[in-house]
Amino acid sequence: MTTIQTSGTFHLGDLPVHRLGYGAMQLAGPGVFGPPKDRDAALAVLRAAVEQGVDHIDTSDFYGPHVTNQLIREALHPYRDDLVIVTKIGARRDEKGGWLPAFSPGELTAAVHDNLRNLGRDVLDVVNLRVMFDTHGPAEGSIAPMLETVAALQQQGLVRHIGLSNITPAQLAEGRGLCDIVCVQNMYNLAQRADDAFIDDLKAAGIAYVPFFPLGGFSPLQSDTLSGIATRLGATPMQVALAWLLHRSPNILLIPGTSSVAHLTENLAAADLTLDADVLRKLDAVGKAA
Repeated sequence: MTTIQTSGTFHLGDLPVHRLGYGAMQLAGPGVFGPPKDRDAALAVLRAAVEQGVDHIDTSDFYGPHVTNQLIREALHPYRDDLVIVTKIGARRDEKGGWLPAFSPGELTAAVHDNLRNLGRDVLDVVNLRVMFDTHGPAEGSIAPMLETVAALQQQGLVRHIGLSNITPAQLAEGRGLCDIVCVQNMYNLAQRADDAFIDDLKAAGIAYVPFFPLGGFSPLQSDTLSGIATRLGATPMQVALAWLLHRSPNILLIPGTSSVAHLTENLAAADLTLDADVLRKLDAVGKAA
């Protein structure tokens, strides 16, 4: 069994994927804006990911914008039959790289077509609707008007499956009343555990949970407990943090990002870590104390 296979599998709708995937966000320039510093290195990371068994890549056409999708197409097209590419819509970038909502039917429709064109696909495997009522995190509000647009694009055959990002449980319930939802993508990691109960509810419903910033994002995880356990296991703190997420629930799919082949390989090796009950108890306490 290869490293990637030891992570296990889960389904995005009818699409099986390994639980350790790859997030392409860091392939764009600083602030996820503009071209990469080293285009050849970015292409090499994408090719290495697929060579090492990754079959789930997360991206968006507002990364760059357009940059990561064009890199994915250049590196990997024609795509392997088992490669699942998940993208996001619902945001846009201003001229300085700021993040702005893009919720109107016209903006959402254009975003789907931008993703199709830049990825070189006829159908998008999964489209996550990114909800941006509050840029700092989930905030209540009806998602029906925007989700109805995405569902219509699905009915046109442009989108295979629909997910939701940056949402509350109430918004998931509203969304499921309009169409099938195959995944939720919210912020969650060892230290940021607001979605603990939400993850368990999604598991019961057979819906994947895909944490963004699984390693803390722009503020990497720091914990004496995490560092001490990593030293004892002969691993890095980030590997332990990823392994904890894999242990947390079988419906969690990981998409850690990197622009380095060495770091990619290191992240994927987290699947081989075994965390015993004592280690899990200590790591669980990190989040409860945060």
